[in-house]
Amino acid sequence: MSDNVYLAYDYPLLGAFWTILVIALWVWWFILLFRVIADIFRDDALNGWAKAGWLVLTLLLPFLGVFIYVLARGRSMGTRERRHVQAQQEAFDQYVRDTAGGTGRRSEADELMKLSEIRARGDISDEEFRRAKEKILH
Repeated sequence: MSDNVYLAYDYPLLGAFWTILVIALWVWWFILLFRVIADIFRDDALNGWAKAGWLVLTLLLPFLGVFIYVLARGRSMGTRERRHVQAQQEAFDQYVRDTAGGTGRRSEADELMKLSEIRARGDISDEEFRRAKEKILH
């Protein structure tokens, strides 16, 4: 009978697997910790003292603090995150609309459309329309 006892760590491939797993778990843990801290500051329903209490709990007892926070307030974390992302998207969309509208392309098209409506109503002649269109385009 052999006295050699092989543990899972004695195999180099399994040792590499466990090392990668531990590193991945630590990275996920820090991501969760920072998301909880960001959520504490993002939540408008909490007053200053409640935010300070949650922050102290998560920083002094990180594992227990994050665990308690996720159990107590985890369901609304996703809602707050979605609202934050939607607000960022709306701000970006508004920025794009403002920037694109400021180039003059839309305003020229709007002016031409208004001008053609005026001509269609008969308020200006075809010659006046042509001169105004040349003025807008150049």
